[in-house]
Amino acid sequence: MSVTTQVPKDFDAENADNFEDIEKQFAVKAVQQMATYWAILEKVPGSKLRLTKMDDDIFEHLKKDFPEFDPAVPIDEDEMKSKTGKDRWRTFMMAYDKKIDDYNFGTLLRASPKTEYGEKETIFVPRMQFYAVEIARNRAGLNDWIYEEAEKERQKAKGSSSA
Repeated sequence: MSVTTQVPKDFDAENADNFEDIEKQFAVKAVQQMATYWAILEKVPGSKLRLTKMDDDIFEHLKKDFPEFDPAVPIDEDEMKSKTGKDRWRTFMMAYDKKIDDYNFGTLLRASPKTEYGEKETIFVPRMQFYAVEIARNRAGLNDWIYEEAEKERQKAKGSSSA
């Protein structure tokens, strides 16, 4: 996937003129991030991956603020985006203002750790929600299947090329 549109570093959404173009730029950046994350998961088991320098803190904070969260269970988008859900997540995310770059930037998250990204399997969330959920999934080994499937494909390709 080759995408060349970039969101300028000095971009100011409040004073921007063409909102449709801006939305497209944000969508392109979210898709680029999604493709990059998937490519990394194909090369490194999620259980061995660190997404930020603060993974341990984020994981402990998630467990404290969301003790009911089970990374193996598909996310209920309606619950997450309800008034109560938004309030809880907003409080969680604000702890990372000035600590995590683009902590509130829109990002694509798989609703379930058992599926690939797809139109019906993907939720648009702020980056901190993505980090919290994916760090928990990685710690639980729930994304390792992606590496294992890619490894099978690599072995199959290696076997057919040496035949």
